[in-house]
Amino acid sequence: MSFLDALVAYARAGHVVWMVPAWLAVIVAVKRWAPEARRRVWPSTVLLILAALLVLWGATADALGYDDHPIAAAALAFELLAVVGLAQVAVFTVALPRIGVVVPRILVDIATGVASVVVLIVVGKRAGWSLAGLITTSAVLTAVIGFSLQDTLGNLMGGLALQADSSIKVGDWITLGPGGPAGRVSEIRWRYTAIETRAWETVVIPNSVLMKSQVTVQGRRAGEPLQLRRAFELFVDFRTAPTEVIAAVLRELGGDPVPNMATTPPPQVLFTGIRDSYAVYTVRYWLTDLAVDEPTDSAVRIRAYFALRRAGIPLSIPAQALFVTAETEDRRARKHDEELARRQAALARVDLFAPLGADERATLAAALRPAPFATGEAVTHEGDPGDGLYLITAGTAVVQLGMGERAREIARLGPGQFFGEMSLMTGAARSATVVAVTDLECYCIDKAVFQTLVTARPEIADQIAEVLAARREALESARGQRAATSRAEVKADLVDRIRGFFGLRG
Repeated sequence: MSFLDALVAYARAGHVVWMVPAWLAVIVAVKRWAPEARRRVWPSTVLLILAALLVLWGATADALGYDDHPIAAAALAFELLAVVGLAQVAVFTVALPRIGVVVPRILVDIATGVASVVVLIVVGKRAGWSLAGLITTSAVLTAVIGFSLQDTLGNLMGGLALQADSSIKVGDWITLGPGGPAGRVSEIRWRYTAIETRAWETVVIPNSVLMKSQVTVQGRRAGEPLQLRRAFELFVDFRTAPTEVIAAVLRELGGDPVPNMATTPPPQVLFTGIRDSYAVYTVRYWLTDLAVDEPTDSAVRIRAYFALRRAGIPLSIPAQALFVTAETEDRRARKHDEELARRQAALARVDLFAPLGADERATLAAALRPAPFATGEAVTHEGDPGDGLYLITAGTAVVQLGMGERAREIARLGPGQFFGEMSLMTGAARSATVVAVTDLECYCIDKAVFQTLVTARPEIADQIAEVLAARREALESARGQRAATSRAEVKADLVDRIRGFFGLRG
């Protein structure tokens, strides 16, 4: 038989040739629907090439009159193993995911392994020897294989158990034992489970070790969303009442949550102890994105820090600290005068207070309350009640209308500018949301502060109403709007509202 006749005989017998269209079909399907799995086709491609080479070798041997049965058996083995590989990619990587079925990788590997063993048994029988008989009849070989695969079988059974009871799934955040590695489960294979840590590392844990260890699944609770409780301590001057500290921090965290912080359960602030020179408070909150634990901790700490500063609550100072600066009466007086001068200068830039006399401005300056805010923190919320004005001395804030994704920026405010004048003078609800773009230093003027000035000199209400009416008229003119009412009518309305808010008699 010539080489060509032998090659045609191989082709008619179905060797390799019929595999080429199937291989091309899988390649096209993977390229269209699962391009990330292109590498999984390469083993089958290599097996097909080897099978084709063996077919050529077998045709040559047949043409020369040599026995080609071993070569044909080897070619058939490579072909069938290539079929198993292509079927694995087509079914588990392309078809099933498209209908929403994701099979764990360990089950895919086991199915592929079983199919490969079946292929070897079939090819062995066709070649005249039995792989199954060889394994079952050789007690020594069976014992050697069993002993050598003891750890491998333990890992395999561990991986099957993990998949069967779903105690750990891909995507879970776990901690292995006390003080062990912690990270997100990225893969569960037949031999090991891989976790990716927050330090950008991948830890490979044998399944048998995982089954024998205590594993903590972070953030999982039956019937509840995925979230993890976090906690940190605050050390505050013990001379401040605990109720004031707890109220200041909870008011901030509850009213304006940090990104990735759950609103349910709400954050907690606990008074957990008193040390030599400070009180200890534990702040607890629930984290919704377990990948950003420490950055969120930092953001919550920043909010708590600024909340305490706004409330005038000092953090603790170590008892062993040594102050070398002599705090004399002259020094305290000089610092007080410098601060008072800064406040009066800030007030002088506000036209709203132009009607006030020098003594009245000095009284107002002494009563200003420092109000710092962190970057991204909301100073006021649209629609909330308010009775205070904020005067910016450092930083930038943005004024927004609307909430959430519909929020629209309408203005930016910087040092020397103010907002909340209508809330201070009339008690009107906040007309916009103001958010700190940078760390913001403000002075706050509350109704109680201004009450004494208006009560002592009621005509201030008329003068401030004139300023507010002029500001509204100028704003409408800048927007190209025509005033619906005259300035006199606006002023009269404001005077009534101011007098009513401060309880002045007509």
